[in-house]
Amino acid sequence: MLIVQKYGGTSVANLERIRKVAERIAQYKKKGHELVVVVSAMAGETDRLIKLAKDITPEPPLRELDMLVSTGEQVTSSLLAITLQSMGYKSVSLLGYQVPIFTTDLFTKARIKDIKIEKIKRELSENKIVVVAGFQGVTEMGDITTLGRGGSDTTAVALAAALKADLCEIYTDVEGVYTADPRIVPNARKLPKVSYEEMLEMASSGAKVLEMRSVELAMIYKVPLVVRSSFNYAEGTLITEEDAEMEKVLVSGVTYNRNEARISLYGVPDKPGVAAKIFGPIGEAGINVDMIIQTGRPDSKADLTFTVPRTDFKQALEIIKRVCEELGVERIEGDDKIAKVSIIGAGMRTHSGVANKMFETLAKHGINIMMISTSEIKISCVIDEKYTELAVRALHEAFGLEEGAKEEK
Repeated sequence: MLIVQKYGGTSVANLERIRKVAERIAQYKKKGHELVVVVSAMAGETDRLIKLAKDITPEPPLRELDMLVSTGEQVTSSLLAITLQSMGYKSVSLLGYQVPIFTTDLFTKARIKDIKIEKIKRELSENKIVVVAGFQGVTEMGDITTLGRGGSDTTAVALAAALKADLCEIYTDVEGVYTADPRIVPNARKLPKVSYEEMLEMASSGAKVLEMRSVELAMIYKVPLVVRSSFNYAEGTLITEEDAEMEKVLVSGVTYNRNEARISLYGVPDKPGVAAKIFGPIGEAGINVDMIIQTGRPDSKADLTFTVPRTDFKQALEIIKRVCEELGVERIEGDDKIAKVSIIGAGMRTHSGVANKMFETLAKHGINIMMISTSEIKISCVIDEKYTELAVRALHEAFGLEEGAKEEK
């Protein structure tokens, strides 16, 4: 089998952990598997490097920031290759530009455009374990780029898709995908398997176990994906195509996201082209807009509210102020003390009353809903940030997701 494995920052946090990872890889190699291993930087290293840059200037040039932070993965990939070689295994480390992994030139948030697999194939044919630095790539002009937070997951899945790997394993500090964050809900259950679509909704709603773009790639290219812990040998969670068994489960999980901010515009001209003028510059800046609610008014104007990542809140607000000045918008308000809670489950497609149960549960606990969005298998509510943990626990209990509870049919 050709297996792509990815090890996160906590899995390679120090030399002892890197040796443990190497021992795990060696077990796979002894069974005759071909291995491509993707690694993140050591835990905390990327933040340390960003802080160094920001100690010099609050807004470091993004091209130079990518040059700086990409060194974290260079360290771990070479250390792991050295460790494997010291154990008697042929190994080689490759940086993003050496593969090469070509990306767009949107620094700090680049997207993968193409991967050339010839070099990796050649190294594998020589019986080497190939260790690839995650999170990074290169533009057509030769500039180093990074893929944003969680980008190593994307590197691993993209490589698995390009190489047509038999399996992609994502190793982290948790044993799999749970019905809720175990730090908030101690009796949360580990799910044996989750559909691509459910996992995509979970990732987009705040579940940190997998980066959203990596799930998108896995779903598009049908990459078999397993999330498991690098700290033990417990069975993980399989992310795969939906089956009849998954459709029976009403709600698979409850997620939350505190990285949310809300921007409200009052008195927006209600005519064609205005929305494009508002959201165009935000998209060009690489800022993702999540929920959007527009309410018409009798005076040919409208009120518009939308959410963006809290980390992009200041930048988005500055852009919006410039745009709204041109459009003659009456008033702008911003709020970065909100959170989004979501329930996700393939069974929602064929069950009614789920939304009502969610709203009743939040109301029972005195939690006001500011915004609502839905999809076939997800319902999300924006609430005051201070009620996040209460909302997650209440919804987890209301839908019977705790350990030992019977699944609702």
